[in-house]
Amino acid sequence: MDRFDCIIVGAGPAGIGVGVALQDMGLTHFVILERSEVGASFLLWPEEMRFITPSFTSNAYGLLDLNAIALSTSPAYTLGTEHPSGADYADYLQAVADYKKLPIQTGIDVEAVRTEDGGFVVDTSDGPLHSRFVIWAAGEFQYPRLDGFPGAEHCIHNSLVDEWKQIDGEEIVIIGGYESGIDAAIHLSRLNKRVKVIDRSNRWERKGSSDPSVELTPYTKDRLKEANAGGLIEFMSGYEVHWVEPTEEGGFIVYCENEAGEHQFVTTEHPPLLATGFNGSLSLIGPLFERGEQGEVRLNANDESTLTPGLFVVGPGVVHDNLLLCFIYKFRQRFAIVAQAIAATLGLDASIIEKYRKQGMLLEDLSCCGEDCQC
Repeated sequence: MDRFDCIIVGAGPAGIGVGVALQDMGLTHFVILERSEVGASFLLWPEEMRFITPSFTSNAYGLLDLNAIALSTSPAYTLGTEHPSGADYADYLQAVADYKKLPIQTGIDVEAVRTEDGGFVVDTSDGPLHSRFVIWAAGEFQYPRLDGFPGAEHCIHNSLVDEWKQIDGEEIVIIGGYESGIDAAIHLSRLNKRVKVIDRSNRWERKGSSDPSVELTPYTKDRLKEANAGGLIEFMSGYEVHWVEPTEEGGFIVYCENEAGEHQFVTTEHPPLLATGFNGSLSLIGPLFERGEQGEVRLNANDESTLTPGLFVVGPGVVHDNLLLCFIYKFRQRFAIVAQAIAATLGLDASIIEKYRKQGMLLEDLSCCGEDCQC
């Protein structure tokens, strides 16, 4: 029982979604390994955090719920809410896993992935497992970026906050102005705290792209307008944080510079909040991948490592050229691509692929993706 056709690492939306796709194509001898529990990353979200992509029950009209990870399912239908919390979404993932009877083993920590003749050895806390294929679906949220600049260790990463009322102080500095930084600013301002957001761009004002992977979503912009009606949120755009240091008085200094070389010192009595993103879990198996110019892992047309055949990636870490597939409605379209490649090698019937295509769950031609909004 230590040998499988495929091992999936991670039981979040990517791991559950690709597990369903493999099952739909007839694969039976596979396992999903999860070191904690199904949807563990979502259970770590701050209590107030909600999905920025809306869930809507539109399956009957050929439009899959944006946050669904499997055919014929809908978080909106299951949960009865448009913008689920992290705990809500974990419930949805568990419901899909239970309904599909997916072979999930929880409490198993993957320590390393090694190649061997004919496949891989996956070293786990429960001993080594062998597999013909490995799909890495471990995600990003549990791997925050904590080393972006000197003194980052004096800050609190937003992913480590259970609920925003735990943050002490009346004036809070947030480093990073994308979705997580603005979400933090919104919730803190609702607690009547004055907030200063420092970011090298001005995402909260501009309309430079129609891609929500690089711009604030309308949902966030709407909430920001409402939350800042009282003027409690201040924006420092165009400045990049270079270092943070504690002061002798017990506070902190945040040193920033803009492109013109102008600098500012921002002082705060409380640890700044880091909203600087995530390193992701792929660093745990980094030597098994080639890297691109921006540090992204290189994948072939089947989302398979160009360096290590048989090792696939699903989830927000999938990047092709300039296309960031970091939202669920994006990366779910690649589940069937991976499953089809494995099914073809094992000689399985992948005819269900047509159903995935009809439901918008099969993104084969990446050249069709990109900006296409003219007004």
